[in-house]
Amino acid sequence: MKKIKTGLCSYGMSGKLFHAPFLQQHGGYALHAVCERSKKEMQDRYPGVISYATIDELMADAAIELMIINTPNYTHFDYAKKALLAGKHIVVEKPFCNTVAECDELIALAKEKGKKISVYQNRRWDSDFQTVRKVIGEKWLGDVVEAEIHFDRYDQNLSPKLHKETPGPGAGIFYDLGPHLVDQALQLFGMPRAIFADITILRPISKVDDYIELILFYEGLRVRLKAGYLVKEPVPAYVIHGSLGSFHKSRADVQEAELKKFVVPGSAEWGKEPESQQGILNVIRDGETLRKLVPTENGNYGIYYTRLYEALRNNAPLPVTAEEGRNVIAIIEKAYQSVHEKRIIAC
Repeated sequence: MKKIKTGLCSYGMSGKLFHAPFLQQHGGYALHAVCERSKKEMQDRYPGVISYATIDELMADAAIELMIINTPNYTHFDYAKKALLAGKHIVVEKPFCNTVAECDELIALAKEKGKKISVYQNRRWDSDFQTVRKVIGEKWLGDVVEAEIHFDRYDQNLSPKLHKETPGPGAGIFYDLGPHLVDQALQLFGMPRAIFADITILRPISKVDDYIELILFYEGLRVRLKAGYLVKEPVPAYVIHGSLGSFHKSRADVQEAELKKFVVPGSAEWGKEPESQQGILNVIRDGETLRKLVPTENGNYGIYYTRLYEALRNNAPLPVTAEEGRNVIAIIEKAYQSVHEKRIIAC
């Protein structure tokens, strides 16, 4: 197996939790270098990794084949462009960019340079979403007519990460949690024909949006997406209604919590939810009502890096394409247009 020498643009939370453990566990990647401006922590856990003090030094390392852009949202376009110009494949965390125009420029540049772009939409491999996708795919609900997906939290305080709370490109809940919701909806139902949105501030201390509600319009289907920071009592994260019945599921993936405890991914039990979080299926089956708990699929973010390796080494399909990342940003832009113009916007 020819290893892919990989660079990390940051060893903050995402580098520690969502990237380095899975790159290390896969075996097909070599964690080669990282940018650490102040604290030099990565070598403590991954000896031999080169620690550069600046992004430019990292980008100039010719040994790096794959660059992970896991820095604040407002830097994604600039750093991704630097990496492509330096001749590297790139993984860009969500959101891909802050505008569709930026996405299009990177897609064109990658094509010109013969390099691949993938967007890290890891929530596709959450246990809860995998279960919802399976229930819908197996037609337990018949034709889906209504869906509501939440990404709710409770936090009266602002994030210590100032870039998330300071007005500017990529700030606010929509660019933070919104890309997960939009990507999940597009994975399940495709691009909508129109959108209506409410994006606002509910916490008195907030300076950027901290509440979103979107309605995506499809032929014979309505999809509602919601996220907020003042939801103390959780509601089902997924409420799906179809012609044959309904399915409710909590957002209960355990991977992030396990990674924070430095549990190494890859075991047979990895990504396994507690049975208490199983979803409820209530449908008509053979003319009778069937109400039952549905065993949860295991989550596994490692699948992303397995598929990425096959894409880079064997030209298999990317786990998430740049075009899919662009579609998420297109929906976000249309949502803001809907708020500003106070009307439904065609997609």
